[in-house]
Amino acid sequence: MDAYTGFAAVYDMFMDNIPYEEWSRYLIGLLEEHDVKDGLVLDLGCGTGTLTRLLAARGYDMIGVDLSEEMLEIAREKQVEQPDGILYLQQDMREFELYGTVRAIVSICDSMNYLENCEDLVQVFKLANNYLDPGGILIFDLNTMYKYRELLGERTIAENRDEGSFIWENYFDEEERVNEYDLTLFIREQDGRYRKYEETHYQTAFELDEVKDALAEAGMELLVVYDAFTKEPPREDSERVYFIAREQGKERAGLDR
Repeated sequence: MDAYTGFAAVYDMFMDNIPYEEWSRYLIGLLEEHDVKDGLVLDLGCGTGTLTRLLAARGYDMIGVDLSEEMLEIAREKQVEQPDGILYLQQDMREFELYGTVRAIVSICDSMNYLENCEDLVQVFKLANNYLDPGGILIFDLNTMYKYRELLGERTIAENRDEGSFIWENYFDEEERVNEYDLTLFIREQDGRYRKYEETHYQTAFELDEVKDALAEAGMELLVVYDAFTKEPPREDSERVYFIAREQGKERAGLDR
């Protein structure tokens, strides 16, 4: 089944433990270090737009891209309550299209782990290189092999609230490097009854060297890799890592596409 259909309705509720404010401060700090202090920024895999809105509040002109129309509907509902000027587009990140270039592209909260293989990574990075301004910056995070193998694999996570409940079962195939999430949701309807949804999500564990090679194949310049929310290099037990890469080639190619 398509991911983030039924889950979209309760995503923000069950993700309220994620410190988005803290994550946005870290991300904005990285952007500013690379001289991206304003202008157009693309949030790739924006979900319900929580982080996108935080970046917009700091003065960036935001575009949000996500594959799930249901997630984008929630993002647009937030705009009714508080207009933010964000343009949301339903697109597959492997095929995204923009009207022009942007100063930076960000992809946070393991969105790129949903890519199936290294060929997908190369395709996304090629598009990023194409749609970034000359010298523009790409920042993205990834869950690590360690996290899937040691912390998520074969683990069941469950939560029960009045508004809904979920059971999240994880199965990690180390040989295939794929983590399968079997998600069962019970969401409260307006009449008080609960509706059951079932979704299956798949995420891929990429080795750091594979990601570096994919960036190089796509023509991008890798600047640095951090253990998440630090300025330190990744450790063997890092759960999440951040990559920062720079656009290359437009000046040589005269901005031809």
